Amino acid sequence: MKEKLYIIKIGGALIDDEELLNQFLEQFSGINEKKILVHGGGKLATMLADKLGIEQKMVNGRRITDKDTLDIVTMVYAGGINKNIVEKLQQKKCNAIGFSGADGNLIKAKKREHAEIDFGFVGDINKKSVNRKLLSKLLKLGLVPVFSAITHDKKGNLFNTNADTIASVMAQALSSKYEVELLYCFDKEGVLEDVNNPESVIKSVSEKEFSVLKEQGKLHKGILPKLENALGAIKNNVNKVFLIKETQLKNHIENHHAGTEICL
Repeated sequence: MKEKLYIIKIGGALIDDEELLNQFLEQFSGINEKKILVHGGGKLATMLADKLGIEQKMVNGRRITDKDTLDIVTMVYAGGINKNIVEKLQQKKCNAIGFSGADGNLIKAKKREHAEIDFGFVGDINKKSVNRKLLSKLLKLGLVPVFSAITHDKKGNLFNTNADTIASVMAQALSSKYEVELLYCFDKEGVLEDVNNPESVIKSVSEKEFSVLKEQGKLHKGILPKLENALGAIKNNVNKVFLIKETQLKNHIENHHAGTEICL
């Protein structure tokens, strides 16, 4: 029987709220099974870029990562935010260790190629990008890896990579060895039928239902990459995938009642 592994992704809104982050990490550190945390960025990178007078370019809601922006997101994501989370977990007696994808060649990416847009230092990954062997060894040692959304190409380049995608491909890569449960934790109760009604949680979403909701325009922009990555995981042998409210982590682990389950 495969050993249980939780891969949990948190986003910027949680990172920006110190009190909520602390509460979440308290719940996270209480998980007895093997676990990995993947975190996004938050507002700090944008604030720092503004302070330094570095213009942030966006195309269709996607950030263009030029060299100056890459320096900032590397400092903030792989430096400040990552180490702050690791330190908080250590304080809670959780033996966390912080990584970017470059450390130990844990996540090797390819520069994003696009016919019309140069996204700059943005890396794309798939399940073969993950150094499964080394990651499994770290888990076996009882360590709790904490990943920032920075990857590399082993040719001297670092890349900004979508944190939702990192969580999904990591879950896919490790699903042959572990019984993986992938949790996307964010500020809603789950996938909502009506974005203005927190009670309207959809208990499960399949690929077909996702297409219908998308067509009907019921899904707000922020949740689309989460759902696309969640579906990618469930289609690639990840045992369970949920979208849950970040304050409901403990409740979900104990009761499996929270949020939206992603199904085939």
